Amino acid sequence: MENNGSIGNENKSNVKKEIISWIKYILSALIISFLLTKFVILNAYIPTGSMEDTIMPGDRVFASRIHYFFTEPKRGDIIVFKYPDDESINYVKRVIGLPGEKVEIRNGEVYINDVKLDEPYIKEEMSKEDLGPYQVPEDSYFVMGDNRNNSNDSRRWLTTNYVHKSKILGKVAFQYFPKFKWLW
Repeated sequence: MENNGSIGNENKSNVKKEIISWIKYILSALIISFLLTKFVILNAYIPTGSMEDTIMPGDRVFASRIHYFFTEPKRGDIIVFKYPDDESINYVKRVIGLPGEKVEIRNGEVYINDVKLDEPYIKEEMSKEDLGPYQVPEDSYFVMGDNRNNSNDSRRWLTTNYVHKSKILGKVAFQYFPKFKWLW
């Protein structure tokens, strides 16, 4: 009879150990997930067609939060940043103008320091408009969507025409939904 009682207590002890083990794994996973999303990666949803055909409406992308700790944004990078007119909203656009550069749009074509920019990624020819020149301040970037005729970007903002480096949240690395595609 004594053995049956000790076996029952041993089973209860094993069940407790198993539950505690599962709680530790779950808490560890939650902490790691929190740290990754807070400091390493950023998940972004694309609600509009401003980046078509590179990124489509409804796509989801991951951005690297740490990429720009080691390097500066480059022309052509796709970035996630705080929208200057409402910082509660994150935007995704392509870097066009770098600090100190002059950006100008002439007859629907982008010029950087009076040299026409080659842009194989844009969806369609931009409407024949003339804008600028914009002199990009230090630590700031001029950004545009790939779907130029349907993009609220540096050309259209009210508070500033630039994204300050401190407002950049990350560099888009890849699209993961609805399909996987590298974007850098």
